[in-house]
Amino acid sequence: MISVKNLSHSYSNDEKLAVNNISFEVTKGETFGFLGPSGAGKSTTQGILTGLLKQQRGEVIVAGYNTMKVQNERFNKIGVSFEQSNVYSKLTAKENLEFYAKLFDVPTRDPEELIRLVGLEGKEKVRAGEFSKGMKHRLTFARSMINNPELWFLDEPTTGLDPTIAATIKDIIKEQAAQGTTTFLTTHNMYIADELCDRVAFIIDGVIKLIDTPRNLKLQYGQKLIDIEYINNGKVIKETLKTIDDHDRKRIGEIVNNYDIQTMHSKEATLEEIFIQVTGRGLV
Repeated sequence: MISVKNLSHSYSNDEKLAVNNISFEVTKGETFGFLGPSGAGKSTTQGILTGLLKQQRGEVIVAGYNTMKVQNERFNKIGVSFEQSNVYSKLTAKENLEFYAKLFDVPTRDPEELIRLVGLEGKEKVRAGEFSKGMKHRLTFARSMINNPELWFLDEPTTGLDPTIAATIKDIIKEQAAQGTTTFLTTHNMYIADELCDRVAFIIDGVIKLIDTPRNLKLQYGQKLIDIEYINNGKVIKETLKTIDDHDRKRIGEIVNNYDIQTMHSKEATLEEIFIQVTGRGLV
């Protein structure tokens, strides 16, 4: 559904690249996570894939269409939910979806069904300008499904939502995946990526560091970690060390022999910890 080869992009039209020669593919029915901190190149890549940014260098095929050419029928196949909601504040929730549905040349879903699906029932006739940030986010998410997209772009789909609503959104994403929808998920939330994605790409400073399944990443980078809490000069210190690393194994022995151990237990590395190992950077 997506093929990207040697994609680069500069906002200043020079060699200062926001995206630097990246290549990847997303297969039909896959939920693909594009993970990195703010400024890593996630939004730039998504902007090019969705047609919001003009492609400069490289080859990009989205839903069978070359993005260098303007082909309106491509937009019948894709849905986009942005992190920053852009609904029409003077229109009601239902009117927003009805207006958007008219932009497509394919059958669309019932606006009231989508409103119920994202937990906004009873708000159909309320103007979007009266909605909270989280409600606008849910309306934007609902709007992205109006045309039954084959390819679904989701940008931080659970941001700003309470845990119950976030769980509902994740369930919807899983249901769409079960029905064969291909999803391109951009996020810095490694927990949602771990739960939803078939494969993930780590991007930092415009460069993709690796692409793999969450399970393979945990097997490769996340085995045999130990959390140790100990007392040093009256303070509780916590370290996370790898038992397969010679330096860390030596450090474990030093801590055990020289300090008062408070807690010590093994654990599986999270995707966030693996991201830091691979890139040397955090997610903020």
